[in-house]
Amino acid sequence: MKSFSKNITAVATILLMVALVFSFFMGGEPKPAALTVNELVDKINAGAVTRIEVSGNDLAITLKDGTKATAKKEFESGFSETLKNYGVDQSALRQVALEVKEESGVQFWIGVLAQSLLPLLVLLGFFWFMMRGAKGGQNQVLGFGKANLKLSAPGGKEKVSFTDVAGLKEAKQELIEIVDFLKNPKKFLDMGAKIPRGVLLMGSPGSGKTLLARAVAGESGVPFFYISASEFVEMFVGVGASRIRDAFTTAKKHSPSILFIDEIDAVGRQRGAGMGGGHDEREQTLNQILVEMDGFERENQVIVLAATNRPDVLDSALLRPGRFDRQVVLDLPDIADREEILKIHAKNKPLAEGVNLRPVAVRTPGFSGADLENVLNEAAILAAREEKKTISQDNLFMSIEKVVLGPERKGRIISDREKNVTAYHEAGHALVAASLQDADPVHKISIISRGRAGGYTMKLPTEENRLKTKKQFMAEMATMMGGYASEQIVIKDVSTGASSDLQEASKLARRMVTKYGMSDVIGPVVFANGEEAVFMGRDFHHEQRSSEAMSAKIDSEVSAFLHSAEDLAKKMLITHKKILDAIAKRLLEKETIEQEEFNELIKEFDLKPLAI
Repeated sequence: MKSFSKNITAVATILLMVALVFSFFMGGEPKPAALTVNELVDKINAGAVTRIEVSGNDLAITLKDGTKATAKKEFESGFSETLKNYGVDQSALRQVALEVKEESGVQFWIGVLAQSLLPLLVLLGFFWFMMRGAKGGQNQVLGFGKANLKLSAPGGKEKVSFTDVAGLKEAKQELIEIVDFLKNPKKFLDMGAKIPRGVLLMGSPGSGKTLLARAVAGESGVPFFYISASEFVEMFVGVGASRIRDAFTTAKKHSPSILFIDEIDAVGRQRGAGMGGGHDEREQTLNQILVEMDGFERENQVIVLAATNRPDVLDSALLRPGRFDRQVVLDLPDIADREEILKIHAKNKPLAEGVNLRPVAVRTPGFSGADLENVLNEAAILAAREEKKTISQDNLFMSIEKVVLGPERKGRIISDREKNVTAYHEAGHALVAASLQDADPVHKISIISRGRAGGYTMKLPTEENRLKTKKQFMAEMATMMGGYASEQIVIKDVSTGASSDLQEASKLARRMVTKYGMSDVIGPVVFANGEEAVFMGRDFHHEQRSSEAMSAKIDSEVSAFLHSAEDLAKKMLITHKKILDAIAKRLLEKETIEQEEFNELIKEFDLKPLAI
């Protein structure tokens, strides 16, 4: 459609130009009267003609009254002979100024083109534009099996190096060796080492897989081709395999080179899922990748770099040595790495004096690099909205809450009773967390609605925890049940505000029983807990790993964990009822309590954390 519209526009332009040419040569003055030869002879004999210009067969006549007229002479005879044949009076003819002009070659050819060739040229131009559009469509059809590879230009404006990637030390070391192998292969070949076939980057979304690939492109100094795996898949069987062949052929022509395939799980999922069979387009594409990476042609210097956040769904043949020799896991950044990532993303943002990124890193456990970039971006938006010239510490803290919970809903009108219930609910969470030794410390409490939450209590660990114990899980569950227990004690009722807490606590209790082996009754056994996702490319049914009697025992243990956490929360709240009332009262007055104010408040009551 776009090509057709361009052709129509071009043809319309040509027609407009033709109209202008015709108006230039044919418009303007009134058309002179046309006379026959007999009429011309009669006027000459009557003395009414003063001047005649002969141009070829055309006669331009000027009469005594100043008017103009035209006539045609005979084609095969001269002008004088024509007049003589028609009986002109020779004496009258001598009174007429007679001028003979040679016809201009330019005017002659313009006349010929304007009358005969110009319409033909217009038609030829129209068909030429139409055929060119059809040829473009034909080229698209012929290029249907070609891979849409993009070449990363070295030294571009957005060049990324390994110094631009914070953290991920082990992952960067693996990729630095790959780049070094391509730059200095002799050093490795002398030791008998072979070039790796492929490197698979595995990590959660936003952990920096694509950023690392861009860093490899910036550091390698060799051609770096990149493409998304979804571009290989089409509705026609065989097209994906054809594009794989074309991609590897292009990379081999420029070897040594790197071919980066993003989101490889789009074509690399496990085969034999029970649908499609051997002629399924995705399986055809995967088979072609397997052949290209470790087929009969073993002597090539093309390294395949791939990224995925679903390594569990990839086909085992794709992961074996000889294809993806190296599988690099990208973990979420710890507190030190988060601080470095924040510094990198803050380089082009005006931070106010005294801004410290360390507290921001402390408040963002579990955040990926993309999440941290979003935090700084939201902080910049908040500062701009407030007409500030720099980003303050408060803007950074507010942006964290906005990313996690959503924007504030200060305009939401709630009754005093609902506000009182929310205050005691959040005070219950905070008090239980402060009363237990294995719970995370409280950083902020608020009863201002954010997103779908009526209020929130922010609890953050003091250090990075890779492992968690049963006591820590019990403290976490008791904290979750703190709001529910507080409503029972103070309001003498329960509300829907605890639904999210109960849901998360139930999930945690079930994982403790079925996944972590923390139940004394069930023991160290792992069961399917119903949370495994069913997806195309793997199992379509859920394997039953426990009997009906064991399922009932699991449910009983989950319930026992929840009741134990609820009892613990109630015990803490009843023991420190005065502190609960003080926290709720402060929330009703100020709506928000920060960490320092909260710690000062509970110190007034000499609260000491209790062990479970």
